[in-house]
Amino acid sequence: MLGGYMGKILRVNLSTKKISEEPINEELAKKFIGARGYAAKILFDEVDPNIDPLGEKNKLIFATGPLTLTPSPTSGRYDVVTKSPLNNVIAGSNSGGYWGPELKKAGYDILIIEGKSEKPVYLWISEDKVELKDASHLWGKDTYETTDTIIDELGGDKQIKVACIGPAGENLVKFSAIINEKARAAGRTGVGAVMGSKKLKAVAVRGHKRPVIANPEKFKEVLKVTMDKIKANGVTSQGLPTYGTMVLNHIIDEHGLYPTRNFQTGVFEGVDKVSGEKLKETYLVKNKPCFGCPIGCGRVTKLPDGEEGEGPEYETSWAFSADCGIDDLIAVIKANNICNKLGLDTISTGATIASAMELYEKGYLKKEELNGAPELKFGNTEAIIYYPEAIAYRKGIGDKLAEGSYEFAKAHGHPELSMSVKKQDLPAYDPRGAQGHALEYATSNRGGCHVRGYMISPEILGSPQKIDPFTTENKPQWVKTFQDLTAVIDAEGLCLFSSFALGAEDYAALLSAVTGVEYSSEEALKAGERIWNLERLWNLKAGLTKADDTLPPRFLKEPMPDGASKGQIVHLDVMLPEYYKIRGWDENGVPTDEKLKELDLK
Repeated sequence: MLGGYMGKILRVNLSTKKISEEPINEELAKKFIGARGYAAKILFDEVDPNIDPLGEKNKLIFATGPLTLTPSPTSGRYDVVTKSPLNNVIAGSNSGGYWGPELKKAGYDILIIEGKSEKPVYLWISEDKVELKDASHLWGKDTYETTDTIIDELGGDKQIKVACIGPAGENLVKFSAIINEKARAAGRTGVGAVMGSKKLKAVAVRGHKRPVIANPEKFKEVLKVTMDKIKANGVTSQGLPTYGTMVLNHIIDEHGLYPTRNFQTGVFEGVDKVSGEKLKETYLVKNKPCFGCPIGCGRVTKLPDGEEGEGPEYETSWAFSADCGIDDLIAVIKANNICNKLGLDTISTGATIASAMELYEKGYLKKEELNGAPELKFGNTEAIIYYPEAIAYRKGIGDKLAEGSYEFAKAHGHPELSMSVKKQDLPAYDPRGAQGHALEYATSNRGGCHVRGYMISPEILGSPQKIDPFTTENKPQWVKTFQDLTAVIDAEGLCLFSSFALGAEDYAALLSAVTGVEYSSEEALKAGERIWNLERLWNLKAGLTKADDTLPPRFLKEPMPDGASKGQIVHLDVMLPEYYKIRGWDENGVPTDEKLKELDLK
């Protein structure tokens, strides 16, 4: 077996209750690496892109990478791949913490969930013992109580790791999340709803096994080089450890792309009150790193009333503050904790509320539709506390909000007021302030997303080099490279934040030493390109077209009104044709036969 892998896939059919094992395919592992890549290949081979994402034929694939659980820096990641109920594309949601490494400790690289249970169940994986257990008593419980109850039922071993859904997933909220260890989230694309549709409440894992490193001496050398780079980089050694991801609030605001009041502008007058600096001086208790992480950007917070939780992350702090016109940090933290408990994607939750606020203020959403619920006005702190719960339980107008901002805005006659791509809400960067990031948004395989090609790194943060955020020149090539590299990082089982310090050659060297398969940086990037194209092919089969590679009209037609990005619009019409050409796709965004042959995807 290749180094780094446990060598086994666990397959669980909830309809028949059949549990089986199969070996990892070494050739597929070499071509698609693992995690996001290998799981995408399984979905491509086994799931018809046109099935109902909440039906019995959809599959839910939990996958680790060959570097997950190894001493590689930031090796605590896993991916969940399925068909998204939010936007019908290939859903890939990435999470950290300790659950992914624990799955490998139990002896498995990948878990495939098939079928649909008639009653609520949870899956217990303990080394070679795998069993389905009744979860009827857990249905309706939040993620905190579910996690604690399962650990107690299984003997109280605190090393048991639980990934579960809350009421949002049970109620099929289209942007519900899978939460592991109470605060780490496979948050985007609605993977929690797929889990809920299968009546699978949780997956608990515990093990003691370890993967073999193929070339331990070489690995030690590479590990030292990569760790030294992480320690020397200002973002990974100072910014993220000191302020967490909320180090970005001021930086993005100063550059004029901090989306405010549903992306109506790019600067927020209340940023000081909701920044990472403010969190550190008020409610931060300590840092909390994921498995194998030398960076430690996770935050443990405690409010004056004694409420404790983890976070918020940058995206969450923005979604419930600037995007909703709110500068109350306590309320933002409470909204974050509510989402973690109920199992909601914080980005889409906050962004959906913000979209509804603009609809309400412009008169498209009427007061009587709220039926006494808090007014959806920008700046109304009560709204960000009330509506997450209303959405999770589909209570009142929360039932319609639970379908996502695009469907909600469309139902009110104004889909253009949903700041989404492919129906998934955009995160905390206004694309008018960074042309490359705008192109990444438009072409992302999972819809509106910042972590499939983080162009903020070169355009705003200057890593690996500073490039002009307002120019379109060379941006398609930059975007392609970042997208391919991110696919490699995800497939290996590492955290994207390591890329502030590491480059393709580092990821190739780690992969080579661990697996025993020699990858040059070019070969590693080729694997990333193969993953990206496979995902694109699946989406095309699901019905997506060139028309879906676009942005809300606001960014294409309305110049940024003020701030450092004042006057900017996105020049997507200039970049998209060049991007297709560089990708080896035709003018309609379809991979050519030549490209598929080159990538061995024919």
